[in-house]
Amino acid sequence: MMVGPASTCQYVTFRIDHLWLGIEVLKVQEVIRALEMTVVPLAPESVEGLINLRGQIVIAIDTRRSLGLPPAPGDRPSMNIVIHSADSAVSLLVDEIHDVLDVPVDTFAPVPDNMPAKQRSLIGGVYDLESGLLLVLDTERLLEEASCASLPFQTKPASPKQISLQVNSRT
Repeated sequence: MMVGPASTCQYVTFRIDHLWLGIEVLKVQEVIRALEMTVVPLAPESVEGLINLRGQIVIAIDTRRSLGLPPAPGDRPSMNIVIHSADSAVSLLVDEIHDVLDVPVDTFAPVPDNMPAKQRSLIGGVYDLESGLLLVLDTERLLEEASCASLPFQTKPASPKQISLQVNSRT
């Protein structure tokens, strides 16, 4: 959590369906418009596909699906919030990007008990602000539940032996 001099934290904020969410600024690499997506056969349900981000192959997670929300209307493309993960960058697909907010740390509260369990498991806490309830997305837990840590994708070329092992392990 990035704490400023006036005891505030900075969050990149965004919307997914009716939820107003935030990710700590230091975890965000960049925010970009929709990019062409390559579907990955046999990928976990929440993996929407792969995007090419200036030569780097990045996994794109359908954050709506991860939160148990219905699919987005087909007429609006998703935005990408590219975050840092342990090994590489990962893109989170969201509906709308909002502002970077300085949020007072004294407004932080635990996750409400009345949230659906799937959403509650991915929210690290909330900030009760005048403009609404800001839900803090736990990106580490989101990636764990999306099974990104176990995906065989690599950002550097694989050797023929590695490719053979990956193909054989799926049969």
